[in-house]
Amino acid sequence: MSKEQFDKENIFGVGNPNTAFAQYFVGNSYLNPLVDPAKSPMFLANVTFEPGCRNNWHIHHAKSAGGQILICTAGSGWYQEEGKEAVDLKPGTVIVIPANVKHWHGAKKDEWFSHIAIEVPGEDGSTEWCEPVSDEDYNKL
Repeated sequence: MSKEQFDKENIFGVGNPNTAFAQYFVGNSYLNPLVDPAKSPMFLANVTFEPGCRNNWHIHHAKSAGGQILICTAGSGWYQEEGKEAVDLKPGTVIVIPANVKHWHGAKKDEWFSHIAIEVPGEDGSTEWCEPVSDEDYNKL
């Protein structure tokens, strides 16, 4: 899919460069907040990944509740939990990530990709950013 076609399908928009979290990504990502955190108990944002971009392994910690939900909206990507096979992501795919599960997500090598990320509130919630997904592992997908 061309970038022009992707932009037409990416109904929530690319947003701005995700500079605040760039250190936790291989490649460039973009963030378009969909709610005002001061007015919503949950943060929702459209996250866009350029081809080959993926975030580092990470864990959404919480004593109870917590975690993350991904709603795939445009393009094609990957989601993987530690110790499991990668899951193909396409528009309409919903991934529920429980708290305390190490995982990563991002675009396929030659595809733009967007998903809405929903941070699920939890008791004593925090995000632990871990190591990058190696090029060797990523290129096997």
